[in-house]
Amino acid sequence: MKITVIGGGPGGLYFSILTKKAIPDCQIDVYERNKSDDSFGFGVVFSDETLGEFLTRDTRSYELIRSKFAYWDDIVVARDGENVSVSGNGFCGCSRKTLLQLLQQRCTEEGVNLHFEQNIDDLTQFDDSDIIVACDGIGSVVRTQFASDFETKVTLQKNRFVWLGSTKPLDAFTYFFRTTPFGTFVAHTYQYEAGMSTWIFECSDETWKKAGFEVENEAETVRKIAEIFKEELDGHPLITNKSHWRQFPYVTNGKWHKDNIVLLGDAKATAHYSIGSGTKLAMECAIALSDAVVVNQNNVLEAFAQYEKSRRNRVEMIQHAANVSLDWFEHMDRHIQHDFMQFAFGCMTRSKKVTFENLAIRDASFPQKVLAGFNSKIKSPDLKTPAAFTPFQLREMVLQNRIVMSPMGQYSAENGLINDWHFSHYTTRALGGLGLILTEMTAVSQTGRITLGCAGIYNEDQVQSWKKITDFIHNNTQTKIGIQLGHSGRKGAVKKPWEATGSEPLEAAWGLISASPLAFNEKMSVPKEMTLEDMDKVTEEFVQAAKHADAAGFDMIELQAHHGFLLASFLSPLTNARTDDFGGSRENRLRFPLRVFTEMRKVFPKEKPMSVRISASDWAAGGITETDVVFICEAFKNAGADIINVSTGNTVSHQKPQVGRMWQTPFSDMVRNTVHIPTIATGYIQDIDQINTILLNGRADLVALGRPLLLDPNFVRNAQAYEGFQPEDIPKQYMAGTSHLYPLKASERKTTEGMKKALKPESHKKN
Repeated sequence: MKITVIGGGPGGLYFSILTKKAIPDCQIDVYERNKSDDSFGFGVVFSDETLGEFLTRDTRSYELIRSKFAYWDDIVVARDGENVSVSGNGFCGCSRKTLLQLLQQRCTEEGVNLHFEQNIDDLTQFDDSDIIVACDGIGSVVRTQFASDFETKVTLQKNRFVWLGSTKPLDAFTYFFRTTPFGTFVAHTYQYEAGMSTWIFECSDETWKKAGFEVENEAETVRKIAEIFKEELDGHPLITNKSHWRQFPYVTNGKWHKDNIVLLGDAKATAHYSIGSGTKLAMECAIALSDAVVVNQNNVLEAFAQYEKSRRNRVEMIQHAANVSLDWFEHMDRHIQHDFMQFAFGCMTRSKKVTFENLAIRDASFPQKVLAGFNSKIKSPDLKTPAAFTPFQLREMVLQNRIVMSPMGQYSAENGLINDWHFSHYTTRALGGLGLILTEMTAVSQTGRITLGCAGIYNEDQVQSWKKITDFIHNNTQTKIGIQLGHSGRKGAVKKPWEATGSEPLEAAWGLISASPLAFNEKMSVPKEMTLEDMDKVTEEFVQAAKHADAAGFDMIELQAHHGFLLASFLSPLTNARTDDFGGSRENRLRFPLRVFTEMRKVFPKEKPMSVRISASDWAAGGITETDVVFICEAFKNAGADIINVSTGNTVSHQKPQVGRMWQTPFSDMVRNTVHIPTIATGYIQDIDQINTILLNGRADLVALGRPLLLDPNFVRNAQAYEGFQPEDIPKQYMAGTSHLYPLKASERKTTEGMKKALKPESHKKN
């Protein structure tokens, strides 16, 4: 077998070592454009987990590399003179130049042929190669040549960064934040060998321009940065190495191989340096590629398929985590407004991989300081109360805790009239201790229903049925209940979810209305574009529903303006193609939904709060923008909205959402900390640890759960027992159950924490 490796970075070299060891008679040639002792950048970072992988694959490489690593346990977050240290993280750093030299040494020892100062732009010279590994970096010439075959996408991220070095010694991986008249700067710093440390400076493009930086003016960059971070550098110089300002290129490839060419390293996929995964990702993928080639020596395509199958999901997960982390740094100016400890906690938990409990296992003192600060700010009498179980007030409505049940359609009403199913559904979850229940979308008119099973509140019988539920909840629990009022618009008159796949119209569908005559999908009918008369009629229906909601005893109203339903269809440019005063600009698109809200607010009691649920992203090209969302939320806030329930998507059928745990919290964060209005976060939030983490890092004020509550109406009770929190609202009829539940959950937590402690990084602290 003959293998050609184009690019002599860590990934290509490590692949060559492992493959040559496993297949001694194969010929492997590595072609590198630079000299053997060239290196761009300063240090590289690995976790203990990654370093351990080296040991199992090539003990000789592991011993060589380990002898040159600088180790640390602590991560320090510092901002304008304040700092906090978080221990137990287990990282190590090494000079990139040293790492390359050690891997080059191992290649030579194993018989890999190394060729330096070789610029490869013509692959025909390697026609006799069985495999060509393209690992020639972010700007890969090979990948670019076949970009359409690889389905390559390269997106430049917003922030500017520059990679520098210094002689400043550092005891920990440290984030130095500095606020300046230009905006916020951060330095990602770590020591990688005695007397040398890496300093990556980052800021927003706007801050970069205001500060007057130039891309390639290294001298001026060093002068200005050294002045901003003079206290942190403490007299030590900054060192350049082609240190030009850049924007991080996010690289993805729909296919990782073409014919006998396979991608590896940054040529294949990039992960932002804020989670330190570039070199780690390259070397882990090198291991997988080598394994696949060794097992499939006579079938190159099968080897490539195995490689991609084993690694694509993992790579995409790391890229997603890196992008979430990057998003946090792209909005430093938003987060900088938080108290220091909350800011530091947000920095530590930014990628969503690290949570309150993770940190408590590594370093119990830090999260406890964060929690105490949170409770102190809200004047809680007990500084150790879990964030989820602290009270929250909107107007005169006081919630006993911050856990909310999301609106979830039950599709079990008849002619809009709810029944015993709904009574059991809502009252059981109220007895389960929720802070707030939001009902399923309740139609303001018969033709405003989504399905024939949707609830309504447009006649007196419906009002009385709802009142039975609210009366029970108010008489027997401390839970508050709000009603979500809405109109289906172009997404109405469809079958129930369990009767069809996707949105399928009823055989006897009623006429639909929407902002514009655009069908939701190819199965559904084209809705009528609303006239002024239609708007007057619908506004009156919402107003009447608001009056009915008060008469039915609801504590709160949430206005449905999300997921592409009637009011939302006005807000998104994907569903609003009008050319009159209700289309075009964001001001015009907002005009009708804002009118509806304003008229409802006039008739709903002043002491009762109102929420608006919006879609903060359409997950489709040409959809609603962040600027649109901020404008819309500010307008609702000024009109009297007390809180925004932040959702995303479902505006158009061709959406491509990026779903994952806590996936919508960044949008809640954006609204809360830009518009300065309370928010409800939702979206694949599964446990009490995630809820506490979201609240403590200031991304939301309330957290809504949907599906977790469908099969677990006692989610809150179980969470309270898990946290060892004793609430005051457990019904006396059920109080005896605490003697069983609390010890059980305490035991479960102890077991879980024991497993996590066994997996946590080893300490590198010297005794």
